[in-house]
Amino acid sequence: MSRRSAHAQRQNFGQKRLRVLVDLDGVLCDFEGYFLEKYREKFPHEPFIPLEERKTFYLRDQYAKLRPDLPDKVRDIYNAEGFFLNLPEIEGGCDAVKEMVQMEDVDVFICTSTLQYYKYCLQEKWVEEHLGSNWLDKIILTKDKTMANGHILIDDRPIIKGACQPPPWQHVLFTTSFNRSIDLNGRQRLDSWTDGKWREIIEDFKKRV
Repeated sequence: MSRRSAHAQRQNFGQKRLRVLVDLDGVLCDFEGYFLEKYREKFPHEPFIPLEERKTFYLRDQYAKLRPDLPDKVRDIYNAEGFFLNLPEIEGGCDAVKEMVQMEDVDVFICTSTLQYYKYCLQEKWVEEHLGSNWLDKIILTKDKTMANGHILIDDRPIIKGACQPPPWQHVLFTTSFNRSIDLNGRQRLDSWTDGKWREIIEDFKKRV
């Protein structure tokens, strides 16, 4: 199994094919929903934040406002062995990227970063199980996504900072619980994988390459 670095992606960048970068957590797999399910199972008597009330990118930041000790409990959930591998697919996501990679003149890569201090965050295993072993060479693991070269990054994080500003890609914000009210500042938003809008976005960007 090989893992492509962001640097390698920059070297191989081609201008005639649309390169789409797709985040994993919150875009293809349901981190937020699964976390809440497991948190309430393990801590049934502790306060929790419903999905419709989520406001911050980092779970621990918002739970800290409920009670100072809760961030440690939050980390216990997503640091547990098997948590990441058992994340459910976001409806239509895996089917969409499988279709996307078959489109003419389109390359698709999974661009994701690991959780700090999390030894069980095995993105490759999740990708292999849900997308197939042929996708293992399409994984870019990087702490700085601005260094990954592409035309589009589909990501749920509202603000993506890094060494390369502006980044080489345009950010398409994938809607999730905590970013529904975020100001897009000229960006496009993708609410789901099931309404077909992703195809329109890809076709539009293909015309610009």
